Amino acid sequence: MLKKIFYFMIMLITIGVPCYAYHIEVLQVSNIRPFDDTYHAFVDELAKNGIVQGKNLVINRHIIDADADASTWQKIKILFRIKGTASDIVKSKPDLVVTISTPATKYSKGKFIDAGIPVVFTDVAIPERVGCRSKTVSGPGFTGTTLYIDPLKIFKVAKQVLPNIKTVGMIYSDDDNAVAYATETRERLPQIGIKVLTKEVKKSDSIKPAAEELASKGIDAFVIPIDSYYGLRNNQPSRDLMAISKKTKIPTIACVAPSDVRGAVLYLGPDFDVMGRLTAHQVIKILKQGIKPEDIPVATQKDLNIRVDMDMVKYLGINIPLDILQLAKPIE
Repeated sequence: MLKKIFYFMIMLITIGVPCYAYHIEVLQVSNIRPFDDTYHAFVDELAKNGIVQGKNLVINRHIIDADADASTWQKIKILFRIKGTASDIVKSKPDLVVTISTPATKYSKGKFIDAGIPVVFTDVAIPERVGCRSKTVSGPGFTGTTLYIDPLKIFKVAKQVLPNIKTVGMIYSDDDNAVAYATETRERLPQIGIKVLTKEVKKSDSIKPAAEELASKGIDAFVIPIDSYYGLRNNQPSRDLMAISKKTKIPTIACVAPSDVRGAVLYLGPDFDVMGRLTAHQVIKILKQGIKPEDIPVATQKDLNIRVDMDMVKYLGINIPLDILQLAKPIE
């Protein structure tokens, strides 16, 4: 019997059937452009480090679209889809699972960890919300990369460019990352003399009424938080806010790196491409070096990503300090 198996394996090699060294499954909730940027950068960085899709890697990506507003029953159905997909992934016996987004991580990682499958999460703003001990210390069976950047760090830079800002307006949805970020920003910015007015919208809502309401309250800047809402409908909420920003001459500060939307004076925050590459290195530590996930600190982008839209800067007549310009990259 063993001899037959040996000859069968030789035959497979001879006819060119690939033998994959690594099997990774990816579970993603929300189908938005930033998550695409993370995923493609992740696969690219793995390839640069010798783990190449189609050669020694088989990778499957599962996307659960949860972008639109959902009723309570629909949210329950989405939760069942996450758990059902997680069960299917467990049956495929991968070497590792990557989860993209807070919901994907929060509602699936238990199944993978119970099955002895290491988990690496990414595009999570608040690691504690997915079970980490802190923003840097991971948990048993899992680690990951976080979008989190201290809002005080972001707005200290913003104040150098817009020294007169006293009140900012933030529009956000019920996205887990957005709720956490809006709450923290509202609580902490008064420490540097900035009041935060917030307005929550449904994911199916137009941003225009909320933006116009905040503008009427005399805000000094709009703030775009980490929120999947802004990437919906081909970035339509972002585009609409930029149009209102230009019309009212109220500058916009975006707390995420740009994808293909221009119009914010400043883009200060994490880069989704960097998130993907950091995730790849977490995965490499587990698959190639044999390090346990819980022994790997949660990774975060070290340098604040600073970009400026010089056309909007000139339109609004803003003078950006030279030291910021030297650090910033232009929006192309």
